[in-house]
Amino acid sequence: MKRRLGLCLGLLCVTCRDLSSFSTGGGRYEGPVVEADFVRVGVDAGVSACLTIDTDHLQDGPGSLSTNDARFQAAPLRPIPQIWHDPFSTLSFGEGRLKNLLYVVRASTSFGDGNGDDVFVVVSLMQSGSVEVRLLRGAPGVAASGTTAPPASNLFAVFDLARASGPCSY
Repeated sequence: MKRRLGLCLGLLCVTCRDLSSFSTGGGRYEGPVVEADFVRVGVDAGVSACLTIDTDHLQDGPGSLSTNDARFQAAPLRPIPQIWHDPFSTLSFGEGRLKNLLYVVRASTSFGDGNGDDVFVVVSLMQSGSVEVRLLRGAPGVAASGTTAPPASNLFAVFDLARASGPCSY
């Protein structure tokens, strides 16, 4: 019995990580979009993102996202409550990620396509201490000619963010 308890506690320690060092307090994570066209649509080259995060409130008020193109202006990251009780909360992809978090954020400027202005946000807390942010909205549609055509409101972007002092400036 003691052996089983020890094994369970050991597994618990392996799966739980202290993420408190990622909280920004009065600071931020900021950085540019990855400019490769194959991982960027709906965001211009040169756009930067700014993220605030509070790891004590990942499930109820985790932070906000801003971009220097004004698409997002201190837009709150909205948790999806059901995810925390689903295996999806253990989402893992690629190496070097301590934790991947999934949120929804509402664009500050409308996409204008009648499909709402919500965007999925994947926040990856990296072993290096940096943060990656992925924005996802829509998917390529099919044009009348039968060819694949991305709608103007399709969005996929990856941002590499580094810790910086002070609040977001945009």
